Amino acid sequence: MTKRLTSKDILALGFMTFALFVGAGNIIFPPMVGLQSGQHVWLAAAGFLITAVGLPVITVISLARVGGDIDALSSPIGHKAGLLLAVVCYLAVGPLFATPRTATVSFAVGVAPFTGNGELPLLIYSLIYFAVVIGISLYPGRLLDTVGHVLAPLKIIALAVLGIAAMLWPAGQPLPVSAGYSHLPFSSGFVNGYLTMDTLGAMVFGIVIVNAARSRGVESAHFLTRYTILAGLIAGIGLTAVYLTLFKLGSGSGVLVPGAQNGAEILHAYVQYTFGAAGSGFLTVLITIAGLVTAVGLTCACAEFFSEHTGIGYGKWVFLLGLFSMLVSNLGLSHLISISVPVLTAIYPPCIVLILLSFTLRWWHSSARLVAPGMLVSLVFGCLDGIKVSAYPDILPAWVDRLPLSAPGLAWLPPTLVMLVVAAAYDQSRGRQQISVL
Repeated sequence: MTKRLTSKDILALGFMTFALFVGAGNIIFPPMVGLQSGQHVWLAAAGFLITAVGLPVITVISLARVGGDIDALSSPIGHKAGLLLAVVCYLAVGPLFATPRTATVSFAVGVAPFTGNGELPLLIYSLIYFAVVIGISLYPGRLLDTVGHVLAPLKIIALAVLGIAAMLWPAGQPLPVSAGYSHLPFSSGFVNGYLTMDTLGAMVFGIVIVNAARSRGVESAHFLTRYTILAGLIAGIGLTAVYLTLFKLGSGSGVLVPGAQNGAEILHAYVQYTFGAAGSGFLTVLITIAGLVTAVGLTCACAEFFSEHTGIGYGKWVFLLGLFSMLVSNLGLSHLISISVPVLTAIYPPCIVLILLSFTLRWWHSSARLVAPGMLVSLVFGCLDGIKVSAYPDILPAWVDRLPLSAPGLAWLPPTLVMLVVAAAYDQSRGRQQISVL
């Protein structure tokens, strides 16, 4: 008889998926967008939600259709190119950026107000933090119990309290819109959604979600796909609710911290304003749990991937990834974000192309004819966008600034669409012929 999940386990799987996505970084970016976008807050929010909620949910669905494996999703571009893409995604959302960021953000928001931003407090905190991450990650078969039934509900309750407070007790009225959101608020919000890394995270979480369902004895491909899609939809609803309340929080908090440099400052100012001294303790618990859950999910996913492709045991990879993430986290939040923004700006476009085209594969005689050139063009122009927001924009020629949609960081979109139209026409004209891919 085919094993099925109970309604309680399906809900827990959805909560787990939601909790995996909502890391500490996800909590600090919407308030900053809300503060800077002024009266255009909801236009900016709409753009942000496309890349921070819509694309991750679509990614989970596309992965569910191929069994949760990123290798299967990237098959149209060939094994070598697909493996390279997978390695880049796993490193970006693993030890290089996302996992260390969960620690630096939770430290900056919840601990630094008490200890200061010194190197020693961050080092001590990161040691304890990643010891817990490693301890939980060593037992991936228990994620549905540790995360789905315990940590995720705690996280949801804390986020609900913060969200209800933001809706009922705004600190003030929105500030005037900043320069970055005055002309293109939707596009600026769209690009800022990259910073959550949720689309990249979804590409590696897919197998974690599927394995969590398998840990309950579900083996049917049909039910694994169904449960993964349900989990993604539950997570998407939760993410939307959280982000909308955080936009509202940031929009009204400009009066408290008009010169805020990041969302961590906005959150800390708001909870102190609303909850008093107890607010700092509440925020510390919220942000630490949020970061831990995401860090555990990322560490499990990365350890499983690298163990499968290197032959080194899963447990050893958990320790290696945890220790490396701990070292990177000690670079500090601002430095880590400044490094990650150009990289994410460059690698997000080809991932978006791959995910969206995965739903159209049956339309083409050879899907590789569209996917490979579309991803290549988006990567080239995405790299130009990435250099623009790096510390070295002056190395670019002047014509780059004149590209369509260059100002909001979407210069990759028009040439990619042109390439896809040309590739689609070529595919239809040539029919089913064998072609070689990377």
